[in-house]
Parts: sequence; C-alpha cells; structure tokens
Amino acid sequence: MLTNAPKGTKDMLPQQAYKWHYIENAFAEICRRYGFEEIRTPVFEHTELFQRGVGDTTDIVQKEMYTFKDYGNRSITLKPEGTSPVVRAFTEHKLYAGVQPNKFYYNIPCFRYEKPQSGRLREFHQFGIETFGTMDMMADAEVIAHGYDFLNEMGITDIELRINSVGCPTCRKNHREALRKFLEPKYDELCDTCKDRYERNPMRIIDCKSPICQELVAGAPMMLDYLCDDCKDAFEQLKSNLDAMGIEYVVDPGIVRGLDYYTKTAFEFVTTKIGAQGTVCGGGRYDGLVEEVGGPSTPGVGYGLGKERLLLTMEACGVEIPEPDKTDVFIAVMGDEAKSAGLKLMRQLRNAGVAVQMDIMGRNIKNQFKYANRINAKKTVVIGADEIANNSFAIKDMATSEQVNVPMEEIVAELTK
Repeated sequence: MLTNAPKGTKDMLPQQAYKWHYIENAFAEICRRYGFEEIRTPVFEHTELFQRGVGDTTDIVQKEMYTFKDYGNRSITLKPEGTSPVVRAFTEHKLYAGVQPNKFYYNIPCFRYEKPQSGRLREFHQFGIETFGTMDMMADAEVIAHGYDFLNEMGITDIELRINSVGCPTCRKNHREALRKFLEPKYDELCDTCKDRYERNPMRIIDCKSPICQELVAGAPMMLDYLCDDCKDAFEQLKSNLDAMGIEYVVDPGIVRGLDYYTKTAFEFVTTKIGAQGTVCGGGRYDGLVEEVGGPSTPGVGYGLGKERLLLTMEACGVEIPEPDKTDVFIAVMGDEAKSAGLKLMRQLRNAGVAVQMDIMGRNIKNQFKYANRINAKKTVVIGADEIANNSFAIKDMATSEQVNVPMEEIVAELTK
C-alpha cells in the first residue's frame, strides 16, 4: 500500500528525532576528542567496489545487496556497509599521499535485503570510524577504545569486548587446509551456502548462523593456532595495549566477522540486553583492502556501529535520553492589532535565537493558553488592546504562573536574558 513504508524500513518521527540527535552529537564529539574527522560518501557506488572489497563469498554480496542498472547500463549498488566507500574515497583522492595516519568517521544510511528483525532493518543507519596508514597495533587499540568509551558514555551496561585474530594470507593458507580437512567428512551436511564457502573461504563457515553448521564446526581448528609469527606478535601487542588502557576483553577464537576484507584484528562488543542478536559494534583490521580497490598497499582498521541497535540497547539498559526544550516563548494575542504586534515580536525574538511560536489555528485566548501548556512553553507573552495602549506586554511564567508587565521596548532584552 502507498500509505505503508516499504518492508524493513522505518520512519523517524519528531517524537524520536531528539534521541537520534543525541547519539549523533555524542558520536561527533567523541570523534573530535579522538582526532577523527568526518567524511561523507555517496549513497550508491559501483557494484564492483563491494564485490572486490566486501568479498563475493559473503552473504552481503551473494544475497543482500540492493543492486540495479542505471540508465547508462552501469551496475549500481546502494551501499550495504561503510568501509569500502571510505576506502574508495581515500584512494580516489590520493589521501595516502599526505601525512599519515588518516582518521575518518562517518554517519550514514546502509541498505541490505535481509529478514527484518529487532534492531536489524533493510534500511539501517550506521556510525563508523576508519584509521589508515599504520601497522602499529596502537591504532587497533585506539579504535577499540573509541568504541568502548562511546558505548560507556551512552550508558550501556553488561557489555563484553571479544577479540580475535583472523590472521593474514600467509597463515590463513595452513588454517584453510586444516579446516577443509576437518570439514571434508561433514561436507554433505553443510548448508548450500557453506558448501560454496568450503572451496572459496572455509573460515566463513565458522560464522554461519545455521544451527546445523554450528554443530558441524564444533571442535574445528581455530585460526589462533595457525598464526604466523608476525600475526602472533601483532595480537600480543594488541592485548598489551588494551591492558595498558585498562580495557577488559575476552579472547574469542570464534569471531571471524562477516566480511572478507578483515586481517589480523577482529573484535565485537556484545551485550545480553537485546537477546541472541547481541553484537552492538564490530570491526577489525583490513590491511589489503586499499590495494584490493586499486590503491597502494595501505593498512587500515576501523569499526561499524548500528544506530538502531544502539538505541534499542540503550532503551534495554534503562537509559533515558533528555528531551530538549522545544518552545521558549509562546505569544498569545487578542485582535488584529495585537496579532500584528505579535508577528513583529516573534520575528525579533527568533532573530535573537529564541524558540517562539504563535497560534496559527485561529484559537481563542483560552485555547491559546491551553496550547502553550501542551507545547511546554516556558513563558507566554500576552498581547491585547490594553497592552498595546499601555505600551507594555505581560509575560507569564508557565511553571509558576507569575506574571510581570514589561515595557514594549524592553521585551526582547527581557526574554533573551
């Protein structure tokens, strides 16, 4: 029906807008403190970017992308995640040629065709940060600390940081062979998606959501046991950096993340507050992604955080977001002359930065006061024939019902104190 939003999408009504503004402002502020600068990329990109960046063995590329041909017969995709577009912009504008590191944050809509569920929609909104240009595990620890601090500042409790290493192409080769050998006798029982993963990227089978596949991979060889010396050292450095920051974590060998571009560090923040789908924030390192999309070899690390899931988790944790004042002053008028004076005053006050409203529904004076109460106006200015004759307006404090008369020439100064 034309009067229903498409499945998997939601309207943000004025009653909820202040909550979104609250978390968006808080995220921008913590990014400022950490030295991340905002970057904005298009809502859609060339489909090949996600095929090469996200990886064609992922559920996103295989099943979930909104892809279409434009009038120039080009394959275009609404972005399903934020990292690949930032990598494309980093490469296209040759930001790698400047002083490193480059540190970006973004606040974007994303689109994935999947079954809608609590906190997971087909159009969803995401925060993210990315750091480019350094192999130092301090960058990984800083990215994790950023997420840790932000979630804590948003009042989220019962949160657990889980970390893992998914290795590099060198050590993955041995793990891939061991994993295939382990799964070979169970191949026929795998789901169709995992049968495809068996050949192309068997580590993704560990991340399969099918209960059957989860049983089949129980006891499977884990990447941590096959790390090369470089990846092993990097993981130890990460843990040492987190320890130095006083950030608690759990090593979880089962974390592989859902995107093919991750190398070495992989992490998730998990909570019990929103049921089985408990991951609030996740990310990791992707040292080959810039090169994969056509840039020079440049390491990177970052995370993504869904705004809908964040708000859902905050609500589950009992966080009350303060609702801002909407109306400072309401101007109640009686008669056409008073209306003209009210319009002039409203203009002056708005230009002075005051939030002002005036009746536009033709209400009588009694109902104007009722409306002022309904919109929680702090003060009401009353203008009628007597006020104009005396060159003095009445100001009523709506909380205390106290009323004072103020000369017309002083009214703006009084209300902007």
